[in-house]
Amino acid sequence: MRVSEIFHSIQGESTWAGRPCTFVRLTGCPLRCRWCDTEYAFEGGTAMSLPEVLGAVERFGCPLVEVTGGEPLVQKECGELLSALCDRGYEVLLETSGAISTEKVDPRVVTILDLKCPDSGEMERNLWENLDRLRPRDEIKFVVASRRDYEWALQTVRERNLAARNVVLFSPVWGELEPGTLAGWILADRAPVRIQIQLHKVLFGDVAGV
Repeated sequence: MRVSEIFHSIQGESTWAGRPCTFVRLTGCPLRCRWCDTEYAFEGGTAMSLPEVLGAVERFGCPLVEVTGGEPLVQKECGELLSALCDRGYEVLLETSGAISTEKVDPRVVTILDLKCPDSGEMERNLWENLDRLRPRDEIKFVVASRRDYEWALQTVRERNLAARNVVLFSPVWGELEPGTLAGWILADRAPVRIQIQLHKVLFGDVAGV
């Protein structure tokens, strides 16, 4: 598989935020979200075997591992990696755009499904049947860049009754939508969601590999 980076940091997103975590960032993504902050993972990377990736993860000695991208599921080896991590006793998170089927993802993995809002430019890529495959521990994320994004996301949550099944996260685009503004909208609408700020950027700045 092609790997952009493997690093140890503080988990900055989802309800797992704040915990030390090892990240395996796979290379490649078919989407081009306007606000993407990991464009360096679109191409390049290093070819690594499954044992090499597992060895790199093991050296950090951290029980929580997230496989991310890019879009990790574009690599056919991703499923094998996820299962191998679970077999070794790790708590495993998968961050996925929702544009690739999650049908073959190991049920032991916690899937964080990132549904694309209108301002991402990739809303048409949402694979809605992925919602039907979510398990109770999985989470749904909306990255919100504007009031239009917020209203679309909230309508989606309510029409599909998402909050009754899973944790729903609203995350403001870093440097574009003020977190306090988003929080105000959520409070005014009694929205059944959690606001999420990218904690790793608060701690370390907007740089890669953290």
